[in-house]
Amino acid sequence: MPDLNWFPGHMTKAKRKIAEQIKLVDAVAEIVDARIPVSSRNPDIPELIGDKPHIVLLNKCDMADKEKTAQWISYYKDNKIIALAVDAKSGKGVSEFKSAAMSALESRLKMYEEKGMTGRTLRIMVLGIPNVGKSSFINRLSGKSKAKVENRPGVTRGNQWFTVDKHLELLDTPGVLWPKFDSQTVGEHLAITGAVTDRILDTELLAMRLIEILKADYMQLISDRYRICELPEDSYEALCVLGKRRGMVIRGGEVDTLRAANMLLEEFRNSKIGRITLEGVDFSA
Repeated sequence: MPDLNWFPGHMTKAKRKIAEQIKLVDAVAEIVDARIPVSSRNPDIPELIGDKPHIVLLNKCDMADKEKTAQWISYYKDNKIIALAVDAKSGKGVSEFKSAAMSALESRLKMYEEKGMTGRTLRIMVLGIPNVGKSSFINRLSGKSKAKVENRPGVTRGNQWFTVDKHLELLDTPGVLWPKFDSQTVGEHLAITGAVTDRILDTELLAMRLIEILKADYMQLISDRYRICELPEDSYEALCVLGKRRGMVIRGGEVDTLRAANMLLEEFRNSKIGRITLEGVDFSA
C-alpha cells in the first residue's frame, strides 16, 4: 500500500483550535476504538495535551474481544493512565466516567479545595480520531442528543461545550487525524474499521488483510459465521472461498471478489462475525 496522506484543511484548523483551548480544561478524555487501540490513537495527542490529566476510553468495547480489552486496561494501568472500557451506543461503562475523572483529577481537586474553590465545575476536553464515537459518548453522558452523530469520518467540525451537570462540562472537538500514516498497518486498520474512508484504499486488499488476522486469531468465528472449517493459506484464495460460500459467483464461474470483500468488511464493522480486536497489547505498528 502506498503512503497514505489524509489531512483535509479542516483538520489543520481543528488541531490549532485544540492547542488554543487546552488551557481552558482541567483534563482530557481520549476516546480510542477498542478494536484498534494503537492505530486509533493520534500520536500528536501527548504533545497537544501536555501535562493535563489524561483518561483513555476504549469505546466500542462490545464489538471488541473482551479478553484483549481487559489486557489493554491493565496495560494502561501499569503505565499510570486511567482507562475504561465503554460502549457509547449501548451506554455500557459510561456511568463510570465521572468517578474515573475524579480519580484522574485528584491532585487538582485537592489544590482547588485548598484555595477555597470546592464545587468548582470541572471541564474536560474530549479528543479522538474521526468516527471513534466522541459525539455518541457525550450524548450518552449528558443525556442529550445535541452532538451530531453520523457514521461518517469528520462529521463534527466545530468545538462545542456540553453541560453534564453543575460539576462537569465537556468540550467536544472535531476528529483529528495526523498528516501521514508512517505505518502501512495503521492505515489499513483505520480503513478496515471505517475510521477513514475505504475509498482511498483497495477494498479487496483490506479484506485480505482482515482475513489474515481472522485466520490467525479468530478462525472459530469464521467457521461459525460462514460454515467453513478451514481457509486456504493464500488470502486472495480465502476471499474467493468466502465469496463462493455466499453465492457471489459471476458469469464463467468466477467469484465477484469485490462484492465478497465489501461483504466481509461490512460484517466485521457491524460485529456480525463476532467480537474481534485487531491489535493486542503486544502489537507494534
